[in-house]
Amino acid sequence: MASQSLDPTEPGGEPDPAGPRFLARIAQWLAAAGTLWIFALMALIVADVLGRNFFDSPITGVAEIAARSVVAIVFLQIAAAVLAGRMTRADFLVIFLASYSPGLVRVLETLFALVGAIVFGAIVWASWPDTADAWRTGEFFGVQGLFTIPTLPFRVINVVGASLACLAYLVVALQVARSGPSHLSPKGIS
Repeated sequence: MASQSLDPTEPGGEPDPAGPRFLARIAQWLAAAGTLWIFALMALIVADVLGRNFFDSPITGVAEIAARSVVAIVFLQIAAAVLAGRMTRADFLVIFLASYSPGLVRVLETLFALVGAIVFGAIVWASWPDTADAWRTGEFFGVQGLFTIPTLPFRVINVVGASLACLAYLVVALQVARSGPSHLSPKGIS
């Protein structure tokens, strides 16, 4: 099999009917936002370290912002990683089986994608009540009187990111079930 990305918006490739172009575009925009957020977070941390070491004046709330930001950044970028076939995993068995039984590989890859969809669906299901509570109660985190930040934006990012990752895994499962995994060749990952 030829090596292709599961990303239907990649230059030079036609969109796969199983991979809606709008989902890939949204995933790419969110991933770009996550990347920009990484740079902003780095600048904030550097400013905090400089302020702490040279001016004895740290920036209040950096630890709280950084703790929530890391999780939010992951959820912003996860759907794009799924669609691009870049999720970290050990696929040595699948690569080995590819030369012997492409049909079995198709089944395993489809099951892997469906399990991914179930996992991210479970994250959405588990996260939604806390997100709704944060909306209703105006929940904040931090030290009251010193630094607080609303939890709602972070919770919404988690729910939206997990929802898109669930959809992305369903798209991948459908594509693999129809045409087989595109990221494997008989000799391994291309």
